[in-house]
Amino acid sequence: MSWVKETLTALQAGEDAQVRPIGGSMRGRIESGQLVTIAPVRPDQMRVDDVVFIRWKGNYLLHVVKDRTDEQLLIGNNLGKVNGWTSAQDVLGVVTHIAD
Repeated sequence: MSWVKETLTALQAGEDAQVRPIGGSMRGRIESGQLVTIAPVRPDQMRVDDVVFIRWKGNYLLHVVKDRTDEQLLIGNNLGKVNGWTSAQDVLGVVTHIAD
């Protein structure tokens, strides 16, 4: 997953990443290979319905914030699946732009 490495490198440097993630779980919002911009984010900035770049069970995903508390986020894909609750600290970035 080269897009993940590119994203991690940019975010760790405090920069935005423009990548083309591959996969189908965000279909309808982000199509496989579509250009997206992912920016660094603080946990208190995340809102319900944001698409976040998150560390999840040893992998990295783009998923939707379905609900949140002060310290946890409920994440899921864009097809209706809910993955579960995770620490807001596992969110590494937020999608700020999806190219047409």
